Amino acid sequence: MDKILVRNLAVRNIIGVDAWERQKRQPLTINITVHQQLDASGETDLLSQTISYGTVAKVVQEFSERTSYRSVEALAAGIARVCVNDCGAPCVTVRVEKPRALLHAACAGVQITRTKQDIDAQQALEKHQTSAVAITKDDKPGQDQIFINDLTLHTIIGVNPWEREERQRVVITLIIHLEFDPTLLIDDRVPKVHNYRTITRTVSQYVEQTDYKTVEALATSIAKLMIEQCHVPKVTVRVEKPSAIVFAAAAGVEITRDRAYFGVPDDTTPADSVPLSAPSTKATALEDGDERLPHVVYLAFGTNLGNRGKNIKDALKTLEGSPVVQLLDTSFLYETAPMYVTDQPSFLNGCCKIRTSLEPEALLGLLKGIESEMGRDFNAQRFGPRPIDLDILCFDTLELNNQKLTIPHPRIKERQFVLRPLCDIAPDMEIPGQFRTAAQLLALLGHASATRSDEQIHKVFPIRGDQLWRWGKRTYVMGILNVTPDSFSDGGATHTQSAVNAATHALAMVAAGADMIDVGGCSTRPGSTPCSEQEELDRVVPVITEIRKQNKDIPISIDTFRAAVAKAAVDAGADLVNDVTAGTHDDIMISTMAELGVPISLMHMRGTPQTMTSLTNYESTDTDNNPVPAIRAELAPRVLAALSAGVRRWNILLDPGIGFAKTADQSFAVIHHLPDLVANDSVLRGFPTLVGPSRKRFLASTSQTAPAGSAAAQGRDDPEQRVYATAAACSAAVARGADVLRVHDVQEMKQVVVVADRCFRT
Repeated sequence: MDKILVRNLAVRNIIGVDAWERQKRQPLTINITVHQQLDASGETDLLSQTISYGTVAKVVQEFSERTSYRSVEALAAGIARVCVNDCGAPCVTVRVEKPRALLHAACAGVQITRTKQDIDAQQALEKHQTSAVAITKDDKPGQDQIFINDLTLHTIIGVNPWEREERQRVVITLIIHLEFDPTLLIDDRVPKVHNYRTITRTVSQYVEQTDYKTVEALATSIAKLMIEQCHVPKVTVRVEKPSAIVFAAAAGVEITRDRAYFGVPDDTTPADSVPLSAPSTKATALEDGDERLPHVVYLAFGTNLGNRGKNIKDALKTLEGSPVVQLLDTSFLYETAPMYVTDQPSFLNGCCKIRTSLEPEALLGLLKGIESEMGRDFNAQRFGPRPIDLDILCFDTLELNNQKLTIPHPRIKERQFVLRPLCDIAPDMEIPGQFRTAAQLLALLGHASATRSDEQIHKVFPIRGDQLWRWGKRTYVMGILNVTPDSFSDGGATHTQSAVNAATHALAMVAAGADMIDVGGCSTRPGSTPCSEQEELDRVVPVITEIRKQNKDIPISIDTFRAAVAKAAVDAGADLVNDVTAGTHDDIMISTMAELGVPISLMHMRGTPQTMTSLTNYESTDTDNNPVPAIRAELAPRVLAALSAGVRRWNILLDPGIGFAKTADQSFAVIHHLPDLVANDSVLRGFPTLVGPSRKRFLASTSQTAPAGSAAAQGRDDPEQRVYATAAACSAAVARGADVLRVHDVQEMKQVVVVADRCFRT
């Protein structure tokens, strides 16, 4: 068909947000193409035989400047409607560009083509007359597109030696070819695959970490990223290098790829119920859950009355007991100062991710029912004390505002006690209507606050009753109580001979400053043979019972890799399960941990005590034979398994396993690289760490050449002579961020920890 053109019509409009994600009036550039045969006008030279481009320009300009939309798609669809209805266009292509849409791109926008039949069908849909007119899909001269033009990034790209050393500019243009969507005119929304802000963030994060030699490979990898991660059906990628050729503006390639090219099924576009986020190692790779429960929802919870930890535990247990709810993930727990009404106790706050078949108001009813059952008084002061508070933060990508409910939560962007835990489980999720991710909102809140955030909110560990350990404030000391005849350091000691003697030794450690007692009844020293389950039970249960009889408050840990022993110990009064195998040596240990609902420590090891000394080959490119990347990779699935089984994130403590399947050099490297275990680019980010260097053989490795009979030789041969070496290792571990130290010599190590905390903790 012939075309009537209006090119680069400039208008001003409040549409979505600008490059700084503010809702302000912005410049727009609009291109209109009316598809119409011009034979009659060409032969008669009469304006009455055609559509006046002046009329089109005037109508479009007036419409654009008097309307306000949240999405470019809805504005484009509105322009198409007025072109058809007011100007008589049989078919029109509308291209809307936002030059100030993105910080690092020339513009972003949308291009759609609509016929009169499409507009009639859309109007019928608005009136719920869905069968009135069929919507055409294939007979239009064009295809809907979302485009991002001239996205400028910096990366390593090129085959020449100098190009391998310096990052250079690449200019990327992306055209997302979309399937026809007749609802764009009806719903002023941004479907996930249309969200150029999320797409740009995804591509930018990826490209700036790459180091391809050819632009062909870079373009192909971007296309694959778009298809597989952003779920677009088809994409054109142009990659240009402005510095490639001296006497040319740029050189590059352009490719078009679809799902079939990468073997992705056509039905993989996610429903709008699942938020799209940039692929990131920060995100926890949990399963998506039961797809029969179609809605993905993020909830916030808080409590400041009674036993706060138990309140949260009971509320979530009731919630996941519903057949229409599946609990997928939980955040860490945070103790926060009260907000709005400040004269009340501090809160415990957190977030969780669920799937549900309930609609928003029905889910709200379920949450309010749980609050009521747990004693919340709905007539009490708003924002005042409460035993439990359950709020819907985000429900799919829904935006809702009625008398009963507002989604997303209207105060989400002002609440650190909501955003901090939400970032534990969904940092890259874009909050509907906010045009920013949870992590960005938290960062903005931090920049805007005049008060240091760490003075207002603390990550905590509910350890016994309403006792909390506050991570990052100080280092906690776990006293070792081995009730075995064959432990490497204290096997056969007096306290192993009776439960009363063991309890006496435990209470002496408490008096010396221990924050927890770790009771072990089965040696896992290198080369040891495990005792029977019954023998382990006979050793630990009476001891835990006796300690608990004499001290009701001291937290007790059970050091075991057997589920039956863990359960019996907790029933006897233990508060934490410390498994040196991270649940790998007993098939039901992880599920038992979840059932018990107590904190757990997951330690890294390989093999068994008989085989672990031969399993110290870790792939490492570091000169110090650093095993931490491999430890992280092997611990991550265990953590994910625990989370999937129902262990709460706030209940997990990680132990890198010094001396277990590690050489002396590797054990030193573990302490040196300890922060990397839970770094921000890790699935294990944010988890607290336990380090157990006490009296271990690696501490004596530096004295292998010491003369026989010397003090150094005694430390080499006798674990009890390694107290000073243990002190040095403990101080180093505190400096590297350890949260808990597991030690034999509590009195001495408590002094070390107190001084090290003053030196290294802020």
